[in-house]
Amino acid sequence: MGITETRPFVPWDVMNSFMIDAFKGYGVPEEDAKICADVLLESDRRGIESHGCNRFKPIYIDRIVRGTLLPVTNIEILKETPTTVVMDAHDGMGMVASFRMMEKLVEKAKTYGMAGGAIRNSTHYGIAGYWATMASKEGMIGITGTNARPSIAPTFGVENMMGTNPLTFALPTDEEFPFVLDCATSIVQRGRIEYYAREGRPTPAGTVISENGEALTDSKQILEDLVAGTAALAPLGGIGEDLAGYKGYGYAAVVEILSAALAGGEYMKALTGVTADGNPQMYHLGHFFFVVDPDAFMGREEFKKIAGEICRELRASKKAPGESRIYTAGEKEYDMWLFRKDKGVPVGEGVQKDIIEVRDKLGLDYTFDFENK
Repeated sequence: MGITETRPFVPWDVMNSFMIDAFKGYGVPEEDAKICADVLLESDRRGIESHGCNRFKPIYIDRIVRGTLLPVTNIEILKETPTTVVMDAHDGMGMVASFRMMEKLVEKAKTYGMAGGAIRNSTHYGIAGYWATMASKEGMIGITGTNARPSIAPTFGVENMMGTNPLTFALPTDEEFPFVLDCATSIVQRGRIEYYAREGRPTPAGTVISENGEALTDSKQILEDLVAGTAALAPLGGIGEDLAGYKGYGYAAVVEILSAALAGGEYMKALTGVTADGNPQMYHLGHFFFVVDPDAFMGREEFKKIAGEICRELRASKKAPGESRIYTAGEKEYDMWLFRKDKGVPVGEGVQKDIIEVRDKLGLDYTFDFENK
């Protein structure tokens, strides 16, 4: 994968320290701030910029300021068995609640072979792949999903009913990186449209439809229309049945049900983040998690070996004319990390403005190289 970059870089350690200090400045306890910063930076390490520093201020800091996200996460255990956990995050940092959940599930799975958990009354938990790879780093299988603000329309519909609802898997392999499938059940996710809007780019035609069934491409307008409920994202496969859009619709519904029903939480239109009269309110998102230990089957090393062989055979298969490489899930993200690890986080103009605004607001002592250019 040929990678080029024209934006300025901020060293990883500098960006990490800055975000920790910024989160602390808005009331997030230090240990929690470290978790939040690492989740966001992991997005950028993998090249998933729609969920990295790009979202630091608008999704987390701004929501803390608005009062729709509480900086201190008071986790309540609603139910726990040897293999399951149900938590209430009480509108705190979704990343913190998810980290504590996965810590518990990994330990339970080591003892009992499998474990599952669900969280209700939570907030945005960052990239789903972060939680799944907490398991794969231990040689185990991680599965997770989350609901979100309504964005996706059901097949043959135009009303945004479900979130972009990722269904995510991380499988350990004998290679340098795990197999990680982390993607929304819509063609494009809201975070990607936010990224397009910040960069002044249009959203690809055919990925968003108006309430009249028309294709929309104006990224900034789309974000407004999604909030207003007059636009919706198309599910994977696209509009209607011709390209099997019902499959993406079905998987989105699976994630919606598991995210809400396992924890007895809220769903769909209850997750808009605004009241009927347009005032901000808590999001009350739900997440689910499963961890499976291959040692309870034929062993971790056997699993990793076979998983790796499958990936290698897929990459070695016959390529389409003009194509030089076949990828398996997680490989492009690993390549991106190799490219960025000694350079830092690339930051566009929009993110630069956010960083400066937060720094100046809090009076933090940071000077960034991009300010001198």
